[in-house]
Amino acid sequence: MASREVDVLLIGGGVASAACAEALREGGFAGSILLVGRELDPPYHRPPVSKGHLTGEESVEDTLFHPAAWWGEHDVELLVRTSVTKLDTDARVAVLSTKDEVAYGQALIATGANVRRLPVDGSDLDGIHYLRALRNASQLREDVLAHERVVIVGGSYIGTEVAASLTKLGKRCAIVMQEDVVHERGFGAAAGAYFQGVLEAHGVEVHGGEALARFEGSDGRVERVVCESGLTLDAGAVVLGVGAVPDVMLARGAGLTLAQDGGVECDSALRTSAPGVFAAGDVCSYDSVVHGRRLRVEHWDVAVQQGKAVARAMLAVAGSGSGSGSGAPQPYDVVPYFFSDLADWTGLEYVGPAASWDAEAVRGSLADGDFTTFYLEDGAVVAALTVGRSDDLDHARRLIATRAAVDAAALADESIALSTL
Repeated sequence: MASREVDVLLIGGGVASAACAEALREGGFAGSILLVGRELDPPYHRPPVSKGHLTGEESVEDTLFHPAAWWGEHDVELLVRTSVTKLDTDARVAVLSTKDEVAYGQALIATGANVRRLPVDGSDLDGIHYLRALRNASQLREDVLAHERVVIVGGSYIGTEVAASLTKLGKRCAIVMQEDVVHERGFGAAAGAYFQGVLEAHGVEVHGGEALARFEGSDGRVERVVCESGLTLDAGAVVLGVGAVPDVMLARGAGLTLAQDGGVECDSALRTSAPGVFAAGDVCSYDSVVHGRRLRVEHWDVAVQQGKAVARAMLAVAGSGSGSGSGAPQPYDVVPYFFSDLADWTGLEYVGPAASWDAEAVRGSLADGDFTTFYLEDGAVVAALTVGRSDDLDHARRLIATRAAVDAAALADESIALSTL
């Protein structure tokens, strides 16, 4: 027998659960809501982890998704430092780390992702950091204050943002990565070369085409990063930003169907294989009606949008709590959006994502840092990246959604209005 019952159980202490709770209340849902998260802090925005909170410009309170009083004011029960250890989807009962058993009507699994760890020699030395949570950022900032040089392993979002943030703190930073230029895997060589040029212009060393071999140190502390090529870099501290792995341990134990991309398999309305259970955020692998393929996206803004979509789906089933729901959740049809800033040096916005592309069309000037790159596959736009041209993304969203053939030369020709394509 469950010790208590709730109408909605939100599993995971991130922005997907927080956005779902908010949207449920805004939609008039009057039932009980319980949010359970293993994080030490209430739900917070992720960008400050590698930016404002890392540099000390934003406090923990500044990063919170909602002020502390919001939860009580909206009658949402919040349990931090607590996890769901078992989920029985047939009985609709969850077991918490507190040993309490909670019966639920509908549930959201938004357990996020865990950092990908590199099991190389020396990886247990002090001074080696992974960056995923607010407390990681606080520990990193405190640690690097006593050291001049930091090596970052990885050239994607985390790597480049951390390099920019720590450079602002007066540290000498170097990036080591397998790609030839930063962001090459996500944005291609041309756009990647632009961002690398910005980093290098501000003193960040970038070493591309390098594979990590080991860490070396003395007295239990890291002192050097050694690559397979023999490249050796002195390091007072190291930050590893080599991706994340969706946390599906609970979902697997509950018998939910998992997707080949490592996430929880969902339909177009973000419903899992278990009745009444949805997924959102890093673990959600859904049938995208926009892209015509299965999609799993790791980004905090996507998690927010999916959390809201799950709330709408729950409301469709349950209504406001009086049984007035329509019972027909609508497909999630949002084109995923990303943004990133490298200190105050430059910023990017991106819609997509593109699993692959065979052509690029650049509108504007890469050299001037004022451009939009459209990514095409089989003649159709599948993604777009912009620096300084946010309005172009509205047209990109339309083109991605229609999946119509577009002339690449016309995309690049600024004498042709995007609205005519």
